[in-house]
Amino acid sequence: MKISIIGATGYTGEELLRLLAGHPDAEIVHITSESQTGAAIQTVYPHLRGFYDKKLESLRELEAMADSDVAFIALPHGHAMEAGKQLSRMGVKVIDLGADYRFRDPAVYEQWYRVPHTYRDAQAVYGLTELYRAQVKEASIVGNPGCFTTASILALAPLVKFRLIELDTMIVDAKSGVSGAGRGLNLSSHFTEVFENLKAYNIAGHRHTPEIEQALGEIAGSAVTVSFTPHLIPMARGILSTCYAGIKPGVSAGDIDAAFQALYAGEFFIRLLGRGGYPATKNTRGSNFCDLGWHIDSRTNRVIVVSAIDNLVKGAAGQAVQNMNVMFGLDERAGLTQVPLYP
Repeated sequence: MKISIIGATGYTGEELLRLLAGHPDAEIVHITSESQTGAAIQTVYPHLRGFYDKKLESLRELEAMADSDVAFIALPHGHAMEAGKQLSRMGVKVIDLGADYRFRDPAVYEQWYRVPHTYRDAQAVYGLTELYRAQVKEASIVGNPGCFTTASILALAPLVKFRLIELDTMIVDAKSGVSGAGRGLNLSSHFTEVFENLKAYNIAGHRHTPEIEQALGEIAGSAVTVSFTPHLIPMARGILSTCYAGIKPGVSAGDIDAAFQALYAGEFFIRLLGRGGYPATKNTRGSNFCDLGWHIDSRTNRVIVVSAIDNLVKGAAGQAVQNMNVMFGLDERAGLTQVPLYP
């Protein structure tokens, strides 16, 4: 597999390099950075020394990537559309880790991201592998899901699929480590702003909201409404998503247990802690696993599902590699069987 990574110096680009270094079928042929063109990647990320000795190229030399089987695009939203269009014309498959190819309706993307969509006929597939595996297998362009969305959709999908909850009662309360904000300098992610602090942000207006509603609505076969509130917590990695929903009349705790088993029992990267389980971010750190546990609150007639992922792995680079494996008929676990880091 000849692989290019566009935007290799961000956290998700670096994480792709880390994971692919252990992939038995991966050869990195091009890596790019507009800010550090010409630098050796091991000078940017010294922990990669001994694994890579490649120099960073410019995206202006995109034609050179025609020798690639697949290109990962790890750029901010708005920058993957033209690159994806050119790569597709060269016969290179594309996995975009940004938001440019996540939405079925480009108008929804434009509404929430305030950027014109310039590749409206891309025929991209949403890359939440466990739920869209058949479509990913046939895809030429995959829109890799966001980190909050991955944790939240996987938590709620069994309840929605088997119609066990009221579809207008879903609430997602999610916490993310600071790496989710990216590597660029920003006052809100400075150490002194984050340390010993916990805050909510973008209440009732976070861009992952329509992405969550799109996926859950497709699973349900009807429109759904989700109230989503993200929080920033003082740690580098991890997402913990606590999801609430009203249980439909007549639904039992056993029905809810059976739904999770039915949807995920055969999924290697979904670890079911069961009813009463308490997922924790440290138990998924550095891995492509999503841990799920659920609780029944009979007093309020709600089900509460807790999910934990590493935002840079299952929430970004790991899921992208998982999608690549599916697209090319490789072992879906290739390059992704690392045991989570602990403590």
